[in-house]
Amino acid sequence: MPEFLTLLPPADALKKLLDHLQADPVPKQVETEHALGRVLISPVTAPHPLPEFPRTTVDGFAVQAADTFGASESLPVYLELIGEVPMGAAPEMALAAGKCVLIHTGGMLPEGADAVVMLEYTQQARPQEIEILRAVAVGENVIEIGEDVKDGQEVIPSGTRLRPAEIGGLMALGFTSVSVACKPKVGIISSGDEVIHPGEKPAPGQVRDINAYTLSAVVEGAGGEPVFYGIIPDTHPAMYAAAERAKTECDVVVVTAGSSVSSRDLTSQILDELGKPGVLVHGVNTRPGKPTILAVCDGVPMIGLPGNPVSALVNTLLFVVPVVKALLGEQITRPQPTVPAELSINLPSQAGREDWVPVILKSTHEGYIAEPIFGKSNLIFTLSRADGLLKIPADATGLSAGELVEVYLM
Repeated sequence: MPEFLTLLPPADALKKLLDHLQADPVPKQVETEHALGRVLISPVTAPHPLPEFPRTTVDGFAVQAADTFGASESLPVYLELIGEVPMGAAPEMALAAGKCVLIHTGGMLPEGADAVVMLEYTQQARPQEIEILRAVAVGENVIEIGEDVKDGQEVIPSGTRLRPAEIGGLMALGFTSVSVACKPKVGIISSGDEVIHPGEKPAPGQVRDINAYTLSAVVEGAGGEPVFYGIIPDTHPAMYAAAERAKTECDVVVVTAGSSVSSRDLTSQILDELGKPGVLVHGVNTRPGKPTILAVCDGVPMIGLPGNPVSALVNTLLFVVPVVKALLGEQITRPQPTVPAELSINLPSQAGREDWVPVILKSTHEGYIAEPIFGKSNLIFTLSRADGLLKIPADATGLSAGELVEVYLM
């Protein structure tokens, strides 16, 4: 069997692939309430300040702050109560010195008021008279006009993946629809004479298809649209036809299995035949997933993944997800959720190779302990039992028991 000629570090391999991509997201107008997880294709500018009027953050009494200076429980200040601010409407009164107005959380400050005393620091002295038991400063318990957003301010940059907070912000500014990037179509091809549909009963030597479904789930989570092209036999005509069709219909193509170097593994050969420049990387210096193939065929990124389920899933996270995000135009990158943990045992590794190890996190009074799960790369429940993945960097020969590590949550 021929050997891999070059094993690139994962980061170098990914850069080589991304450098050949020409991301040009197609805009689509969607209702904001259904835009969670979508990537904004153009920036959002505030059409008005937020809030549009000064409002209170507490229940209490709107006052002129100067009237409360020196107030305390032993020496209260007395203010005349002249009315109540109605919710959802502008107050009809203006506030003069020595006066106060009852106001509820979110209510609009009357003209002349510049602070609000919380209800807890007041009491009714006599009818139409309020005892103030604590002084407030100008602006205390008040949100000023434009304190959240200024008129004309860019509030959400293009390339942002919308979270619940952004959805709420868009609604607060009256954007009931928003322009987002269309979901890239990701063609998924399973190959192998031994692979059958999960609904079938395997005969001796057969296995159910796992990768098409784990990969589809990852693609959907990344913002793409998976398109399944079925289970293709290990023949050149069948594989070529399926890959060519997927290339014409999708923005990305992923082939699982057929990435190793052997007489029956055709993926590398077919990807080189489908368009230019063809295969960019065949072999990544990582475990699991060394035989991963990265190619671009006439502008379409095409990725060949190992057939082993753990290898396929880990390398989908390393390579397919970043490609989907690049095609979406996602530019606001947020940190991957991680948890610091103490490693339970020594973990050896080969220098120059990046290892990804599934771990279980166990909670203690001091934090978390990361316990590695050992299993071969064709055992899917190795990952199913894991809480996350631990990376052993390429420049390390392993990690020591008791060492503090970062676990990438799955």
